[in-house]
Amino acid sequence: MPRGSSDQGSAVDGRGFELGCDGPSVVVVGVDGSDSSWRALHYAFGLARRQHSTVVAAFAVTTVTTPDGTPLGQAGWEAEAAAGLRADVAALAREYAVATDFVCCPGEPVLVLASLAAELRADAVVVGASRPFARRVFGSKAVRAVRRLACPVTVVP
Repeated sequence: MPRGSSDQGSAVDGRGFELGCDGPSVVVVGVDGSDSSWRALHYAFGLARRQHSTVVAAFAVTTVTTPDGTPLGQAGWEAEAAAGLRADVAALAREYAVATDFVCCPGEPVLVLASLAAELRADAVVVGASRPFARRVFGSKAVRAVRRLACPVTVVP
C-alpha cells in the first residue's frame, strides 16, 4: 500500500468520510459601531456568503465604573446601542442573504469574543483594527484577540 493511503479510502475518491468541511461554518465578528467594525462585519458577511456560513455578530458591553463601583456615563446607552446595531446587522444580513445571529454580552470585548468562539466552536473570528488613539491608551484589541483565541483571527483594517 502506498505511503499515506488507508484501507478506508479518502474523501477525494468518495469512498471515505472526512471530518469537517471546506471553509468556515461559523464566523464570529466583533461589532461596536466603529468604522473598522463595520468593515469587519462586511468582510465577515462576504466570507460567509461565499462559504455558506453563519455569522454571529457580537456586541460586548463594557461598563466603566469608579473605584467605588458606581457606573460612569449615561445609563441605558447599552440597550439603545444594541438595538441600533441589531437592526443594522439584520439589514446587512438580508442584503447579503446570510444566516446571522446578533448577541449582546456584558464583558471585555476580547474575552466575550473568546468565550463565544469557544462556545459556538467558531471556525473564524473577524475583528476590526483598533483606532490609533485607543491602541496607544488601551492596547490593541486585535492583537490581544490573535493571542488569546484558539481559532484563526482576521484583522480588518
